[in-house]
Amino acid sequence: MVHKAGFVNIIGNPNVGKSTLMNALVGEKLSIITSKAQTTRHRILGIVNDDNHQVIFSDTPGIIKPAYELQESMMDFVKAAFEDADVLIYMVEMGEKELKNEAFFNKIIHSKIPVILLLNKIDTSSQEEVEKKVSYWKNKVPNSFVYVISALEKFNIENVFQKILELLPEGPAFYPKDQLTDKPERFFVNEKIREKILQHYKKEIPYSVEIETESFIEEEDIIKIRSVIMVERDTQKGIIIGHKGSAIKRVGTEARKDLQRFFDKKVFLDLYVKVNKNWRSNDKQLKRFGYKD
Repeated sequence: MVHKAGFVNIIGNPNVGKSTLMNALVGEKLSIITSKAQTTRHRILGIVNDDNHQVIFSDTPGIIKPAYELQESMMDFVKAAFEDADVLIYMVEMGEKELKNEAFFNKIIHSKIPVILLLNKIDTSSQEEVEKKVSYWKNKVPNSFVYVISALEKFNIENVFQKILELLPEGPAFYPKDQLTDKPERFFVNEKIREKILQHYKKEIPYSVEIETESFIEEEDIIKIRSVIMVERDTQKGIIIGHKGSAIKRVGTEARKDLQRFFDKKVFLDLYVKVNKNWRSNDKQLKRFGYKD
């Protein structure tokens, strides 16, 4: 049997279901998922291995017009996804008519690599509406293979995966066969905490937050973790902590439960909050948090 290996990069507007799709394809919850836009900030790899293939899926931030330095860096991750893809997945949802960045859209329709266009969230629409949308996107992106899916319900995911295998080039594995992702353990600690902040805080708070895990000590029967929640202003610090520490306690409790499931081990999580003024517009801080080289 020949061995196939390659990068399958997922792009699209915010909130179309890219992270849900990657988690469904990989079979693990690697990307955090919330109802808020810009949940994904980094480019996250999820690796699916078999004796005959290695598929490296890449979840990317939703495409937006950047308003500050952090968002510029997020769009750089999307640009990189065009450069190293062997297969490009362009994800749209019912009701959507265009990509929010025309330059990216032109790259898709003029792509020299295979493009799979996935029409997601079809479970909320009638058969007639779905057929109209399929026709619309086939006309809009004529160089693509169009599939209708529900990433949340895992509908038609297996057919998409088989198409990906068909399109992948032959070649050796890029990563060890037992590797699931390119990210270290601390990255997933940070993301689980940030997910809870996105779920429980409103307005600008979740977008002003960055997490840094200062200590990750794995013992035989427990993992001891110490993480800091960074905000941009003193007023945000008070909101994160909440009345008598109630808000941060809820975040810590929920994140710890998720981390115990993720690592399959008991977790002790110690959280505290620091002010790191204007970190989203500071090149030095963005490099520190992995948003810039």
